[in-house]
Amino acid sequence: MPAQQKKIIFCVAGMLSFACALGTAAAIGSQLWVKATILCKTGALLVNATGQELDKFIGKIQYGLFYGERVRQCGLGGRPLRFSFFPDLLKIIPASIHVSVILFCTVLLVFALVGAGFFMFNAFGSPYETLHGPIGLYLWSFITCSCGCLIMILFSSEVKIHHLSEKIANFKEGSFIFKTHREQFANSFWIILVCSLVQFLNALLIRLAGFDFPFSKPKDSGTVTGAADLMY
Repeated sequence: MPAQQKKIIFCVAGMLSFACALGTAAAIGSQLWVKATILCKTGALLVNATGQELDKFIGKIQYGLFYGERVRQCGLGGRPLRFSFFPDLLKIIPASIHVSVILFCTVLLVFALVGAGFFMFNAFGSPYETLHGPIGLYLWSFITCSCGCLIMILFSSEVKIHHLSEKIANFKEGSFIFKTHREQFANSFWIILVCSLVQFLNALLIRLAGFDFPFSKPKDSGTVTGAADLMY
């Protein structure tokens, strides 16, 4: 492939990786990871609410990695409450998983920036070390994509398996019990998915530029040289 086309491909990959870093930074500080509606089960049972009457007992909750907001509704109108994971909810959440998610988000951000820098370095510079060349580009993209996948797996398990929304909804609730009515992942979670797909796309762009995948076997040139020797 001509050098000019390689530069264009590396510039595109670098900009995608940089956009991935910006998206991850925005996602880390956002509270739009999960949106859910919570049903005040105790209040609904007390008045035997059914149908449209249940709307008076359905509140809302949304949260991210560090903080969130809950609207508690038990028939007397909504009562908003802001909360923080650290240190407010540290005792009721699966802290090891939550901290791991934050850690992998940080790693994803750092390596997305590193990958963007090396893509630009390969586009406009002259790589002189292995990790500055094609193997390095595959490595940075692989690490970033893997971190994105781990973030989604860990956070999904925290929300779905450990019932994070219900634990937050029932925090410091003595007499009322809340159940998750509806729950869905919000924008920031899908940003991480897009970042993972972008890094996978970057690996394909590297291959498109003419670089072989790491650990691929070179073509055997023994047959060609042997035939050439027979000619002389």
